[in-house]
Amino acid sequence: MTKVENKYEIYEKKFGYINWIGFWALYKKEVLRFLIVAIQTVISPLVTSLLFLLVLSLAIGNDRGNVLGFPFITFLAPGLIAMQVIQQAFSHSSSSIMIGKIQGNIVDILYAPLTAGEITLAINLAACTRSIIIAITSIVVFSFIVELEFNNFFHIFIFTFFGSFILSSIGIVIGLWADKFDHMASATNFIIVPLSFLSGTFYSIQRLPTLLKEISEVNPFFYIIDGFRYGFLGVSDGSIKFGIFYLIILSFASWFVAYILFKKGYKIKS
Repeated sequence: MTKVENKYEIYEKKFGYINWIGFWALYKKEVLRFLIVAIQTVISPLVTSLLFLLVLSLAIGNDRGNVLGFPFITFLAPGLIAMQVIQQAFSHSSSSIMIGKIQGNIVDILYAPLTAGEITLAINLAACTRSIIIAITSIVVFSFIVELEFNNFFHIFIFTFFGSFILSSIGIVIGLWADKFDHMASATNFIIVPLSFLSGTFYSIQRLPTLLKEISEVNPFFYIIDGFRYGFLGVSDGSIKFGIFYLIILSFASWFVAYILFKKGYKIKS
């Protein structure tokens, strides 16, 4: 009897500091979740950007002066791509949490041998992957329509990553807070969309009155879009170095809030 107990001793499964297998499985699940409906999650944002480009170029025209020394369409195109990148990152994480709550399958994640940090980071990185795919697809399609210039690929990537990471973290927070899709739609319509529209997507903030310009300079969406555009044009409205530093701080802060709320089980644990 003693030999049997020693041979089949029950012990707690150890994964080390990070459960890499579980982390990869959740990341893969989140990526496949949006790839299965790629027309809705990747092609739809591209079509929206193209419609904005078409309507604005026809309404305003490409020959009505320059913006930051470039034709209006050349200035506008990177801003439209960046706007879709950050909006879709928010949509990915918020919908992931919200659908899990409504369908009740969020318990599969809660009971999995994963920490709150691993779960939130896996969702965030999947949202970043979606944003990068949207950015690459949009850049390829836009290059056939607009003469895009590529000044620095590093800045294009880094601002895409930090922008989508921040918005994904915010999406997790909103997804935890929302009790129904109407709440999530309210956050999108009254917070995400206005901030992205009022962040220099369609104009240079140098044209704004002093007060509005100062307000824009604390808007993180402005630094995301301005830095992304700098990667193409090589000119910017704000400080690129400050923008990177600012977004790094916001990335950590927004993820930490999402991590704490998920760890406490905010609105997902009774």
